[in-house]
Amino acid sequence: MAQPRVAVVIPTLNEASCIADTLRRVHALPGPIECIVADGHSHDQTRTYASPYATVCISPRGRGRQMNRGAAQTTAPLLLFLHADTTVTPAAWRAMHHALQRPSVQAGTFRLAFDRSTPLLRFYAQCTRLNWWGFAFGDRGLFIRRTHFEAVGGFAPLPIFEDLDMARRLCAQGGFQFVDAPVVTSARRFRAVGALRQQMQNAGLWLRYMTGTPPTKMGNAYAYNSSVRGS
Repeated sequence: MAQPRVAVVIPTLNEASCIADTLRRVHALPGPIECIVADGHSHDQTRTYASPYATVCISPRGRGRQMNRGAAQTTAPLLLFLHADTTVTPAAWRAMHHALQRPSVQAGTFRLAFDRSTPLLRFYAQCTRLNWWGFAFGDRGLFIRRTHFEAVGGFAPLPIFEDLDMARRLCAQGGFQFVDAPVVTSARRFRAVGALRQQMQNAGLWLRYMTGTPPTKMGNAYAYNSSVRGS
């Protein structure tokens, strides 16, 4: 059976250090693929490095807005939203297509692995084996049928936790699949900030969100800086 066309949508902001490598790895996967980079007005060479491998569009800043803008650039029946520093493994790619052979599956996410192994990062990755929307962060990737994406209204334009908001809504509707295969994301933020310090910050923000703090009150607490992006 021929695989349906997949549009891989990547939101970027000053991702010149990794975007070309990520896109090359996507294009090495089998099947019909198109890549779309939705850039939030980067001031480095992100768009230049992405353009040989992807359709590049400019978007108002914010991952939710950028991913919606990227999705609007394609008519592909399947969408895969990916972070600029995340690699889809061949096993994850096969598992995604296998899951989508079932008509009941409308969307899903992968397990997470890091490109660096430490006890804390291994523990964090192990948490993604729990099939719960509360751990369905964007660095795990999100695949979804286009019709379903449009039916749920796309991503909310939130400054943070647009990924958990979407996962919560999708799980509530049913047809959400937690795929038992990992994507690999960069540990650059943990390297730059410190693994324990970064994880404590992540946990603090997550607890605030899960206990009802509006994302609009937390958006500035998770801003990338140049040292993280270049790590």
